[in-house]
Parts: sequence; structure tokens; C-alpha cells
Amino acid sequence: MIDLTSNKMNYTTTNDILLDASRVLLEEAQALQDCANRLQQHNYTREGYERAIQLMFKAIDSGGKVVVTGVGKSGKIGEKIVATMLSTGTLATFLHPVEALHGDLGVVQQNDVVLALSFSGNTDEILAILPSLKHRQVPIIGLGGNPKSKLAKECEAWLDGHVDREVGIVPAPTSSTTLALALGDALALSLAKLRSFSTDGFALNHPGGSLGRRLLLKVSDAMLATSVAGSVSPRASLDLVIMALTRHPKACGVVVVDDDRHMMNETMMILTPPSSTTSDDDGSSVVVGVITHGDIHRLLKSADKGGIFDIRAADIMTKSPVTCQGNTLALDALHLMTDNSPREKCLPLLPVVSKNGKWQGVVTLKDLQEFL
Repeated sequence: MIDLTSNKMNYTTTNDILLDASRVLLEEAQALQDCANRLQQHNYTREGYERAIQLMFKAIDSGGKVVVTGVGKSGKIGEKIVATMLSTGTLATFLHPVEALHGDLGVVQQNDVVLALSFSGNTDEILAILPSLKHRQVPIIGLGGNPKSKLAKECEAWLDGHVDREVGIVPAPTSSTTLALALGDALALSLAKLRSFSTDGFALNHPGGSLGRRLLLKVSDAMLATSVAGSVSPRASLDLVIMALTRHPKACGVVVVDDDRHMMNETMMILTPPSSTTSDDDGSSVVVGVITHGDIHRLLKSADKGGIFDIRAADIMTKSPVTCQGNTLALDALHLMTDNSPREKCLPLLPVVSKNGKWQGVVTLKDLQEFL
């Protein structure tokens, strides 16, 4: 609980705090909306963005990079823009203008392009490195709020980052830095689309995080092999189905396969320890159905107890079940299990099959949710 009795507080109630926070968000959102409108309606803003993209694309296409520079809050925004560009396939680096004056300008090469951030457009540290950049004949793109500034006059392209005012009672950069950040995102995504940068490329740039796992993980990486996934033939009796379920609990169900080996020696197949079977099926099994724990529970509640063990797997299985292949993205398999299904009806497992439809294992909803 916040103590509002102090004379240092300018709020009367906690609701005032929430209203103030809402106002900040709405005013910053309005700054973004105003800029978007200018991009659609004002030739000056449109031409600046188009020219900036042309210069950046030309630099990247010729083997160069985008060098982003700025000081203070603009520098922090610049660093984030670089991070976004790198993750979306655009080679970029951040150059602090003070360090640039003391030798780091060597990072700027002939085919590069410089993106300079300064809301005022008159930041001394930025202006100080312009002569050297001009001497190197490196194109300069400015991003700021003052199109009549010294920086704007030296640039080949000017990105309109104007905001009417900063949010709040102190003149700290707020709306202006939010807009600069959003324009940086727009630049990065425009370049990614121009260069046909794909989801696969994005995943390769994020191998260590959850994004990488979601975009790179294959079903084969999370699959349970046939040796640890229960299977029965369509003619298996209910007691054998239950034995298979309890023998292989990790699989969250039993796969019904049309395989002569199961029909000839069903009990031996179920009771054989997993260690004595191969970790890969011989490719002769074709998936014809799936039986889950839920199927068994519903059957036991509703079936005639007298003839319950006369029931066969074919009587209770889900026929022609949804399947996937080992090279399917795990995220796509997860969507197959959950999309358009209430939580209680999500598929608990998917049989994994080869290209010619032969059973290779199962992937479970529980495992995919833990992986992703």
C-alpha cells in the first residue's frame, strides 16, 4: 500500500496514480498515431522514410552495415534498434559518438550507412562526427523532431520523429524516445521484408531462448520412440489395452496399429520390457487409431460391466487420428493438439509417422508444453 499522506505526494488516491499512468500511455500512443498519419498523408515524412530504407537496403545489399549512433536516451534507443536489426537479419552496430571522436570511427566502412538519433537535431557530440563521416562519403540518415536542425541539413534522409510534447511535468524524454523506438522497429521490419528474411532465419538468430525453441524444435526432438509408447492391434481386448496404458504411462495413451505381429502375439508384445525392443519401429506398423485415458474412463462409466472385457480396441479407438511427422515443427504439432479445442478436449498425444505413414513414435501435449 502506498502512503499518500506525505506532503511529497501529489496524488490524493491510488486511483489518481492509475489515471495518471493511463494518461501517459494514451499520450504516447497518440504520438505514434500522429506519426503514422504523417507517414500516410505527408509527402515530407513519406519521402524521408522511403529514402532511409533505400539507403539502408543499398548498404546491406553491397556488404555494408547500419551504424547507429546517439547519446543519452537516444543512445539507449539506438542500442535497442541495433539489437532488433541484428535479430531480423540486418547487419548493424552501435557507435557512441564520444568514443567515435577518439578512434572508434574506424568501425565505419565505405559501404555503410549511419543512422543518427537526436531529437533536437543539434546534439554537439553528433554534430562533431559529421565532418569525418562526410569525408568518408558515408550517407547519413537522421531521426529526430526538428527538420530545420543542423543535423537535418547534413542528412541525405530525415526520419520524422516529431512529437508535440513530452509526457509528464518534467521534460524527460518520453514520447520522443517511444516514437524513435517504434520507428526503429519499423525500419528493421521493412528491411527484413525487403530482404525476404524468414521465420527460419529469425529462429537461427535466437537458438538459446524460448523464441528459438518455438521456431526450431522439431517433433523428433520431443518424440517418444515406439519402445516407450504403448501399442495394440485393433482386435486387442480391453484388458490388454489397459495393460498397455499402464505399461507406458509417459505416452498418455495407446496407439492402435494394423500389424500382424501384434495380432499373433499381443500379450507378449505388451509385456516385453522396453529395453528388449528396438528404439525404432521396423516400419511395418500403420497407425489406425488412438486410445486415451479419457476414452477408457468414459467407457468404464457407461459400459455394461458384464461384457466389458469383450470390448476390443477397434470399438473404442479414435479412427484415422490426427498424426504428424518427425520433421514437423513442435509448435505446429502443439497447435494441432490445442487449436479449436476446449482445454478438456485437447489431444493428449499425436502419433508420429514416416512419409509413407509408418508408425515411428508419439509426441505428447505435456512434453510439448514443457518444451515450449
